[in-house]
Amino acid sequence: MGTRERRNRSNEGDLLLTSLFQESGANVEEVAIAAVGGFGRGELSPGSDLDIVILHNGSLPEVQLGELVNKILYPIWDKKIKVDYSVRTRAEVRAAASDDLKVILGLLDIRLVCGSADLVAGVQIDALDEWRKNSKGRLPELERSLTERHQRFGELAYLLEPDLKEARGGLRDITALRAIHKSGTILIPIEKISVAESILANVREALHTVSGRDKDKLFFQEQDKVAALLGYADADALMSEVAQAARSVDYLLDSTWYRYAHKGKDGAGRFLRRVRTTTISRDISVSNKEVVIDPSADFAGDPVIGLRAAASAAQLGLPLSMDSLERLSESLGNGLGHLPNPWPRDARENLISLIGAGAAMVQVFEALDQEEVLFAWIPEWKAVRSLPQRNVLHRHTVDRHMVETAVHAATLTRKVHRPDLLLFSALFHDIGKGTEEDHSERGERLIEPLALRIGFSIDDIATIKLLVKHHLLLSATATRRDLDDPATITSVAEVIPDLQSLELLHALSIADGEATGRAAWSDWKASLVTELVNRVEKAITDNTVAQQPELTVAQRERAESGVLSVSIEDRGDVYAIEIVVPDSTGLLSVVAGVLNVMRLDVRSARTKSVAQAAVMEWIVIPDPHAPALTQEKLHQELARALENKSSLASRIQERIDTYAQLPTIPVPAPVVETFMDAATDATIIEVRSHDQPALLFRIGDAITRSNIDIRSAIVTTLGAEAIDTLYVSEIGGGPLSAERANEVAIRIRAALK
Repeated sequence: MGTRERRNRSNEGDLLLTSLFQESGANVEEVAIAAVGGFGRGELSPGSDLDIVILHNGSLPEVQLGELVNKILYPIWDKKIKVDYSVRTRAEVRAAASDDLKVILGLLDIRLVCGSADLVAGVQIDALDEWRKNSKGRLPELERSLTERHQRFGELAYLLEPDLKEARGGLRDITALRAIHKSGTILIPIEKISVAESILANVREALHTVSGRDKDKLFFQEQDKVAALLGYADADALMSEVAQAARSVDYLLDSTWYRYAHKGKDGAGRFLRRVRTTTISRDISVSNKEVVIDPSADFAGDPVIGLRAAASAAQLGLPLSMDSLERLSESLGNGLGHLPNPWPRDARENLISLIGAGAAMVQVFEALDQEEVLFAWIPEWKAVRSLPQRNVLHRHTVDRHMVETAVHAATLTRKVHRPDLLLFSALFHDIGKGTEEDHSERGERLIEPLALRIGFSIDDIATIKLLVKHHLLLSATATRRDLDDPATITSVAEVIPDLQSLELLHALSIADGEATGRAAWSDWKASLVTELVNRVEKAITDNTVAQQPELTVAQRERAESGVLSVSIEDRGDVYAIEIVVPDSTGLLSVVAGVLNVMRLDVRSARTKSVAQAAVMEWIVIPDPHAPALTQEKLHQELARALENKSSLASRIQERIDTYAQLPTIPVPAPVVETFMDAATDATIIEVRSHDQPALLFRIGDAITRSNIDIRSAIVTTLGAEAIDTLYVSEIGGGPLSAERANEVAIRIRAALK
């Protein structure tokens, strides 16, 4: 099976038609037979029709023309060969092409079989001219027709019994890509799908051979026969190749339509003579509604740039430009820009930001897969790439199921205190599939070196291993065991060491179930799992609230001096800043605001007030336009802001307005919780939110306006998610009343809208 066989089959069709044409007595100056569609491309499968157009110059009487056509067609029908034909003059072809999308698409592949070469050449010129001249109207029509067909036939890559021609990512879409390319409106690297086209065409040919039918749906019972004929190890290996081929086609088609829609436009859809570019981080910008890595970027000197670009694209809801992906892939292929082991913190957080973008991460992650950038970062992914799950409960291949689980997990980040662990575990929870071994146990073994390389701590890795190994525990227990039996609750509590692990496992169970589909996850099952979690929670006695930081002796001594002091430590990928400052109302907001206007991205902070002063520890990353960070400059900016807080607010608003011009993706609403009895001398306010410009300044400002003090703060940014825990008290001391705590929570929620 292959191109040669399909070409030979087409040649046989040519010989047959040529022979019949000669026998018919047709005048080679007046009549021609042309092949169109797949026959025109010389790609006949065993069950394919002979798609032909019988062209004539209009000089033949109608009766004589009819007799001529019958002399050509009847012998073909007698041989039980299917033929799809039309009989037209050049003018009639031109009119049909103008009215019918299917006709014009077929004519783009027209070629002479026999007869008048001039007639066929004229039609060929007309068709291409019509297609290019009217592409502004025809391409949207083509896109609509593709969308309708995809809705009818589904996604080839993820169907148990796909239609190789009509489903999304199939052979019909390859024809569409060629047509878009021939319109001249946008350059398409058709060579990217040459392998995919060969695979799909070979499978279709084999299917026609083993089934004896001309249908293109690859039924389950025929997959083993097709696999054997083509030399695959088994049907799973076949379907994995088919899925990967379809995804390659789909990826190029999606990219093509996106680039066509935004060609020469800015974000507002306006046509520009010069493309507007907006820098978003070091060597990364937005241009033509795509995220672009600057041509001058040093991949070897900045190995995190690929992840940073991918995370930025996902968080903005934009694609990575194909050119940037190709340059990134080429650099990694040449051994440049590989991440160190373990990854730096910046790389890990960008991975989490990518995963946490929800539905927007899918197109970016697929692009990284298609360009094989992903395998340089995560070689383990290749083992599950397009791995089929021949199970009616699963809608997707293993890798796509894990991506979908991460998408659903992104909607649950407000439900947990470690969204980074949830997102990472969701993306890799089925990494152990693909062998006869229990995939949960194999996954636990595989995830440890992966998580270690990516830079998670030993304690975090223990939690990730637990989540991967036991991701089916809650759903299996809830549906198979008696929840009223204390032994059931004990059996789960013995596996799960703390409330944090329980909430993570609960969220992962929900995300996994929802990604699998309604056949595996229902409201009834979800309620049983929730009931089980509620009962297990009562059997676990710890809490998830972050504890107040402890100060060293040296820090306490500096606090007692009551003098503003700043120290900065360069840790390579981040800066560690210690600030000792006289305590005052709104201090956290002021310091956070200063760091923001200095273009320093806060990744974490620990603050505590003692002896009329506050000791603050900040971990920050400068953005590409940040001035050189020095102790003198930061000291100067802090002193200035403490003297004039109103000017600081206006400077911050300018930065917020700048970021507001960039696109956004849907994210879960912020969660603000208060804990009245978790500390003896303070009320705890916990804010879980998507990271945003000046987030901590907004929170601190809302608390200042509530006329309360912040005793301690624990600020953590995990990828694109932020968790801020604040220990607050009344100005005169003591915890807040329940009514006051609720007022503050409402004010914070309003500030974060």
